[in-house]
Amino acid sequence: MKENERVQEILNLLRKRYPDVEGTALNYSTPLELLVATILSAQCTDERVNEVTRVLFHKYKTAKNYAEADLEELEEIIKPTGFYRNKAKFIKESAKTLVEDFNAEVPRSIEQLTKLHGVARKTANIVLSNAFGINEGIAVDTHIMRLSKRLGFTQEEDRAKIEKDLMSIFPKTQWFELTNLLIAHGRNICVARKPKCGECLVNNLCPSAFTFD
Repeated sequence: MKENERVQEILNLLRKRYPDVEGTALNYSTPLELLVATILSAQCTDERVNEVTRVLFHKYKTAKNYAEADLEELEEIIKPTGFYRNKAKFIKESAKTLVEDFNAEVPRSIEQLTKLHGVARKTANIVLSNAFGINEGIAVDTHIMRLSKRLGFTQEEDRAKIEKDLMSIFPKTQWFELTNLLIAHGRNICVARKPKCGECLVNNLCPSAFTFD
């Protein structure tokens, strides 16, 4: 089997395994809410973030609200997500930039989004693809880093280089779907410490299969 056939077959099998995967597990109703939730999700579970944003989004509705928020009050609300002091600063400073430079709207490009405090390519890609349906890249999180190497899509360790490799292997139309399928498989089967290779439907296409048993 040729390499391009192998990677597409992996994608096809993951589609069958996770037919209902549509996007991020973070709860949001506006691009601003998704931006804030994604900043909070750094080194925190989506479930915990969703618990926090249930309160946070009720209190803060607009970029101006966040920009003018009392920092200590904001910190207290988001404290359960960890690293809350840095995250509060990122959110507040990003909101100020939105108000001052982007008419209080979340911008729609990687270049503009990554000008915001605490927003790197991963966060920008999540916001663009989920909130706007814009695929400028692949949101490489820890699951995608791990699976990309195990499945033989890349040998790189750096997020940016992994993203570049994935973008060269898969057509742009598949980037969003690929992101969500790899994350789902990483959470359910190809977990970090002891992947469930015996339960994996792509194990015969995976160069790392059974090496963890």
